[in-house]
Amino acid sequence: MDITDDVLIRASVREPEQFAPLFDRHAVAIHRYLARRIGAPADDLLAETFLIAFRRRESYQPVGLEVRAWLFGIATNVLHRHVRQEERHYRALARAAGEQPRPHTDDSADDRVDAVALRADLAAALARLKARDRDALLLLAYAQLSYAEIAAALDIPVGTVRSRINRARKVTRAVLAPLEVDK
Repeated sequence: MDITDDVLIRASVREPEQFAPLFDRHAVAIHRYLARRIGAPADDLLAETFLIAFRRRESYQPVGLEVRAWLFGIATNVLHRHVRQEERHYRALARAAGEQPRPHTDDSADDRVDAVALRADLAAALARLKARDRDALLLLAYAQLSYAEIAAALDIPVGTVRSRINRARKVTRAVLAPLEVDK
């Protein structure tokens, strides 16, 4: 029988080596989330996330908050320290994709070029979002957390999560909708 995350985190207070399975269970998903959000610094941010979690493991309160959501919350807070870099990353993606010439080729190549252009527009839309709205949307899209898990990770009510995701989707649709009309 697998030991639950809650049991492991409580046991790690007395026996620090008990924290290792939490890293093994959740590091890949958290790294994927961080890498999709910020790129290359994800390794450093992952290490910082788990270092903070290890240091704060004694204060973890399992009431209504799974360890997974708690870890994503820490990762998101670590990411906030690097948010300016993230915004620059999205702006650079948008600029780089916008600078690429569109060659005249067959339909499958056109589809690939359209996908690159859409990625640039999506990056531009993400850069326009308020950080808190972007956090909620990307925890949903990249980490595939439920609204309740996002609420727990960000320490906000579920209704606030719904509002933030709704706002983020509206901004994203507003940027991408004109592209659909042009096709």
